[in-house]
Amino acid sequence: MILKRNRADKKAIEIVFKTGKSFSSPNLNFKFILNNNSNIPRISFIVPKTVSKKAVKRNLLKRRGYNILRKYISQLPAGVIGILVFKKYQASPIGLRPREDILIIENEIKNLLNKIN
Repeated sequence: MILKRNRADKKAIEIVFKTGKSFSSPNLNFKFILNNNSNIPRISFIVPKTVSKKAVKRNLLKRRGYNILRKYISQLPAGVIGILVFKKYQASPIGLRPREDILIIENEIKNLLNKIN
């Protein structure tokens, strides 16, 4: 997990959804804004019920995402507020091949975060 100060709150998420720019990958959407008032990047994950009806799987995806994001949080520009939204996973049901799922998610997160730099 990343620190709580590095996660976006509800007000920031609403602002990002209304005015943010977005990038997309096969399994993730990334919406963000650049805020000059803040010097720490804040990013959150959202996993809708369309991805999985079970909260256990949704929380698993969030934990995996935050663990991957921890590696790249220092490379983000200061003041970025972003949201990573999982799409419905196309290749195989999530949880069948955990290592491959983590590598796929990590590559997509890395590519999406590199687009804003």
